[in-house]
Amino acid sequence: MTSRAAAEPLPAVDVAVVGAGVAGLFVALTAAGEGARVALVSRSPLPGSASYWAQGGVAAVLDDEDSVESHLADTVAAGRGAVRASAAEALCAEAPDRVRELQELGVRFDADRHGRLALGLEGGHSARRVAHAGGSATGRRITRDLAALVAAHEHIQVLENTTAGALWTDDGRCVGLVAEPTARGGAPQALSLSARATVLATGGSAALWERTTNPRGAIGAGMTLAAHGGAALADLELVQFHPTALVSANGHDGFLITEAVRGEGALLIDAEGERFVDELLPRDRVALAVADRARLGHVRLDMREVDLGRFPNVASTLAEAGFDASREPVPVAPAAHYTMGGIATDIRGRSSLAGLYAVGECACTGLHGANRLASNSLAECLVFGRRAALRALDEAALPARMSTAPAPGPSPAPPRETRGNLWRLAGLERTEGGLRELTQDPFHLARAIAACALAREESRGAHRRTDHPAAHPRYDEMHAVVRDGRPAFERWV
Repeated sequence: MTSRAAAEPLPAVDVAVVGAGVAGLFVALTAAGEGARVALVSRSPLPGSASYWAQGGVAAVLDDEDSVESHLADTVAAGRGAVRASAAEALCAEAPDRVRELQELGVRFDADRHGRLALGLEGGHSARRVAHAGGSATGRRITRDLAALVAAHEHIQVLENTTAGALWTDDGRCVGLVAEPTARGGAPQALSLSARATVLATGGSAALWERTTNPRGAIGAGMTLAAHGGAALADLELVQFHPTALVSANGHDGFLITEAVRGEGALLIDAEGERFVDELLPRDRVALAVADRARLGHVRLDMREVDLGRFPNVASTLAEAGFDASREPVPVAPAAHYTMGGIATDIRGRSSLAGLYAVGECACTGLHGANRLASNSLAECLVFGRRAALRALDEAALPARMSTAPAPGPSPAPPRETRGNLWRLAGLERTEGGLRELTQDPFHLARAIAACALAREESRGAHRRTDHPAAHPRYDEMHAVVRDGRPAFERWV
């Protein structure tokens, strides 16, 4: 990055958004729709975020036979006693309106032959309530459509091929950020951008694990920015491992085979061809069952009775990897998929640092507890994206005089050994000795993950300690909040 003196100041905006996935795009559109001046910082061209690859749908009560109460009960049950009730209530009550808002914006969701939404069933849900757009290409469809609206909006300035290098703080308040180009075609030099509110929507950190379903850039960059700026993180030990990631040696290893195919009848079978688990249990239980059975030989996903025409990108990627899923079961194994932890926020996206907000997977509202319910994540981007955007507009005007824009913070990229260490020492099962070893990792987020996992002396949802195999009531509804690298448990309302 160029020196602070060389950073080019941009005109101040009301809201600066970092990240161009569904959460960031929706924040930008919501704020701009209220008349705010918005700047959207994206390290890749629009659309090129992790959301683009999301295969799941949007969970929302959209059928007269379903209810908000049922969706809430399923969310709380999946979260294993660690869900923040107020966050879950907000999501389940508001998700239907956010889906309808997407439809009004032009997103076309899949419909049956009568024109009604074709709702899918996924693990942990007691009813069909998952709306898809283009089958298993929902993230692609929504991201594409929202990106087009953002690019055309007169109140939104898009800074593509640009990455945030540091938060800009003044007297204990975030007042913007410093950014720099990431590739040819980006901004010509470092930029300083002041804003009444800054919203991080940078995605999760599941690519810190060696085996992952995520694109390589999902390394917790927003968490690094926030922590360096003085904001608290939370629940870093709670990482969801998806049970059906492809096992392949030709570049497609870790490809996520959406849970929706199990909702349509795909079965998990062991090396003897026997089914061994209820495929529609919540993900934590299915992932552990798959990992246990894989010790005896390959586990395969049998999709021969599924209409793969509903999942074209799954079928085509499997074909590229050399599998004909209509004729043979395909080998699968768990992989790091989703991080329930992130930047600690309230249910309007506010972090512990004044003026800084976080939404989507980089945030931790406590919504998911210890195990995310399938397809609640895109709904989270929409519900809490709107909430954060509206609350951000209430931030006070910037000070007339502010401190100098900062130099860049630490690199968000981990050393090569970190990915292997996290998979080996903080994978599906953890031990005290392994976690203590992980506290010596050179990467700050790996050390913080280890500290949280050590502090939670129990097994709950996606966090499994072989030396503490049961859940302990002292951790019910408790969240590990990290300040200065040290976790302390708090109960959130």
